[in-house]
Amino acid sequence: MRLKTFAGAALALAMSAGAAMAEWAPDGPVKLWIGFGAGGETDTLGRLVAQNMSEATGWDIVVENKPGGGGMAMFTQLATLPADGRTLGMGVTMPVLVNLTIRPDEVPFDLDSFDYLSTVALAQLALVAPANAPYDDLAGLIEHAKASDGALVGFDAKPQELLMQFVDKQAGAGFRLVSTKSSAENVQNLLGGHVDAAFVAGAHIPYLESGELKMLASANASRHSYAPDVATVQEQGFEIYVDPWFYIAAPAGLPDEAKTALADALAAAITADPTKEVVMNAMHTEPSGDGPEATKARLTDGLVNVGKLFGQ
Repeated sequence: MRLKTFAGAALALAMSAGAAMAEWAPDGPVKLWIGFGAGGETDTLGRLVAQNMSEATGWDIVVENKPGGGGMAMFTQLATLPADGRTLGMGVTMPVLVNLTIRPDEVPFDLDSFDYLSTVALAQLALVAPANAPYDDLAGLIEHAKASDGALVGFDAKPQELLMQFVDKQAGAGFRLVSTKSSAENVQNLLGGHVDAAFVAGAHIPYLESGELKMLASANASRHSYAPDVATVQEQGFEIYVDPWFYIAAPAGLPDEAKTALADALAAAITADPTKEVVMNAMHTEPSGDGPEATKARLTDGLVNVGKLFGQ
C-alpha cells in the first residue's frame, strides 16, 4: 500500500481544528490503542490516522496493538483509565455490540463507559477461500464441509463466529471455527492451506487481484464495491449479516475542550485526501469522519439492532 505525503492532511486539519487545539493540547504523548493485531485493517487504518494527526498537530501519537476478543480486551482496559485525553482506543462496533447483547453481565463496561470521538470507516467483511478450493460460494463450502467431516473457518471477531454458527445451525455443515487475532493472520492461514475459508475485511483484496484467493460471500448487508458479482450471505439464503464500523473512543468524562480538540483533529485526519486515497486503495471503501454525536448514535442504535438480530 502506498503512503503519500501527508502535507495535505496537515493543512486540512490545521484549518479545521486550530481553534480547538489553541484551547487544549495533550501534556505528553497520546496513545492510540488498536484492539487487533499488527497487519490487519484496523491496524493499518489506525496507524494512518495517527500519522496524519501527528503531522498536522505536532502531537506525539504512539500506536500500540492490544489484540484480544475482537477488541474487547482493549476496551476493557481503556474503560479503567483517567479521562485525560492521553489514551484513545480504536476498535470495531460489532464485537462490542454482540458481547454487550449476549453477555451484558459479564462485560466490565457498557456504552456509557466511553466518550465517542470519531467513526473511521465501514469494514467490507468477506468470506474468502483459497483460489483452488473446490467450492465458489457458501453453498459449496457447506457441501464441502459435509463431505469432509467439517471445514475449518477462520474468524478474528465474535460476530463472525456467530454468523457461521447461525449458518451451521440451519445447514448442518459441521464447521470447525478457528479463532485468530487479525485478518492478516487469516490471510496467511488461507495461503498456507491451514483453513478452508476465513473472514477478512480488506487484507484479502490484493490476493483476489493476484488470483491466490477467491471470495465466497459478502458478510455485510450489501455486496462489496470491488466484488459486485459476489452475493451476500443473506442473498445466499441465510437471514444474517454484520456491518462492522471502525471507530475511536476515549474513557468517559473527557473535558469538553479536550473532546472537541481530539474529535476535530481525528475528523480532519480521517477525511484528508491522502487518507481517502489509501483507504480506497486498501479497502475499497470511503472513510467516514463522523464526529462524537453520530458515532455514539451508531453504537446506541447498533445495540438495539444487534439485539433484534439475535432475537432479543
